[in-house]
Amino acid sequence: MERREFLKQAAATTVVTSLSAKLFGGTSDSFPHRVLGRSGEKVSLVGLGGHHIGRGSDEQQSIRIIRTALDSGINFLDNCWDYNGGVSEERMGKALRDGYRQKAFLMTKIDGQTKQAAAEQLDESLRRLGTDHIDLLQFHEVIRDSDPARIFGHAGSMEALLSARKQGKIRYIGFTGHKSPDIHLKMLETAFAHQFTFDAVQMPLNVMDAHYDSFEKKVLPVLVKHDIGVLGMKPMGDSVLLRSKTASAIECLHYAMNLPTSVVITGCESPAILEQALEAARSFKAMGKDEVAQLLARTASAASKGEFELYKTTHNFDGTYQNPQWLG
Repeated sequence: MERREFLKQAAATTVVTSLSAKLFGGTSDSFPHRVLGRSGEKVSLVGLGGHHIGRGSDEQQSIRIIRTALDSGINFLDNCWDYNGGVSEERMGKALRDGYRQKAFLMTKIDGQTKQAAAEQLDESLRRLGTDHIDLLQFHEVIRDSDPARIFGHAGSMEALLSARKQGKIRYIGFTGHKSPDIHLKMLETAFAHQFTFDAVQMPLNVMDAHYDSFEKKVLPVLVKHDIGVLGMKPMGDSVLLRSKTASAIECLHYAMNLPTSVVITGCESPAILEQALEAARSFKAMGKDEVAQLLARTASAASKGEFELYKTTHNFDGTYQNPQWLG
């Protein structure tokens, strides 16, 4: 693609960013925070990914990473009912003891798409996390064209979440997915048809996505228009993007931060990687359109066929594909 076309892409990104200026908050204790859509909640620019917390055998290190993140200014914690067989939630629950729960904006996800399965999974997550409420609960892995109708259908999981919100078990409702922006759009359209607007939506936003079946181009403008919190995930595609040798880890994080994201969620399985994420947030400055264009030019060839976005092009990241019983 020629340079002038990249400049057009960068200009489009700048427009989206300017339209979403109200998403951006100030700083808290010198760490950057932004606003989570129309909820008004202040959330840290970087969110701590939950899957990586449950990897490996060193539980005490996982707890130290979570508490160090909270002590350093990160308040957004990501998790999921199915991560590492529940180990991720259990470790996070232990880390949130001794007053740390009050520092956290806690998000987790459920896979169940029936009312019964969703309610059971939510209660299990509450038990593992050792809390009486989840700040943001999300439908996980909306990756099939049939998922929106099932979730919003009779005795679907939306009924369970609306009931849980009335009971005070959850505060906000969102959904996630990594497969196709068209499925995200269908989920949003289904919600609107049911007079419901999500509080947050999670999706891949990175230097590769910008070129291939792009969530940034198709879904992000819709979220900004409706003041829905934008949760960017897979800034490095679980490190797969880095194998392309086209962008550094900090460049990947800064690109995602340069979009109108409320939070950029990244996995931190070691203290060193946590420090990298913290430094990326502290050092972030809005990127100019030429800088964005140059980065996109570098990644264009590698990204053109989705070779490094395996979550879009394979089932490697699809937990509910491997375990359909989780859907209920």
